[in-house]
Amino acid sequence: MKVLLINGSPRHKGNTFVALNEIAQQLEKQGVESEIMWIGNKAVRGCIACNQCRTNAAANSPQEHRCVFGDQDITNQVIEKMAECDAIILGSPVYWGQPSGQLLCLQQRMLYAGGANFQGKPAAAVTVCRRGGATAAFQTLQMPFQMCNMPLITSQYWNIAYGREEGQSAKDVEGMQTMRTLANNMAWTLKKMHGIDTTDAPEREPWTPMHFIR
Repeated sequence: MKVLLINGSPRHKGNTFVALNEIAQQLEKQGVESEIMWIGNKAVRGCIACNQCRTNAAANSPQEHRCVFGDQDITNQVIEKMAECDAIILGSPVYWGQPSGQLLCLQQRMLYAGGANFQGKPAAAVTVCRRGGATAAFQTLQMPFQMCNMPLITSQYWNIAYGREEGQSAKDVEGMQTMRTLANNMAWTLKKMHGIDTTDAPEREPWTPMHFIR
């Protein structure tokens, strides 16, 4: 079992990475492999609705589902990786109440061109912000998964962490617990799907609430 985590931040080791890394470490403890793939800080092409990906797949086979923009960005790499992965988690910083533009372009193209590699696989979104807009960005990333028959993995709260300076989100105690709970729920779901786990519910940590009035 393997989960692909996409770091949609232009900052390689920023707060989005901190949140995703917390998930990855907890998945490892649960016996589930993971990989964090960084989207990079270069432009990701938006979909131009040419529909050539569907035309090529129909003429050849579903395995030919690729974006015609080829190797101009990481979209086809993600599609290819998802052929061997069992689940996906997208992580993004919040810009103007929205996910990063590069990540949105990636999500739209990978699900449309490579949908055959995503259908039926569990998915989740994670957003990180300084103060506000995280829930709107979170909802934006979740919605496309629902159109692709992908079960959404939840946590004890919305999958949100807070922080501004690099690495600061690690101090968000409740946010990091939310990431670990998400990882536990993902691992439990995958094990259930593979007929491995027979427990009635994932393990739970005692709740560690945190607010930001200082």
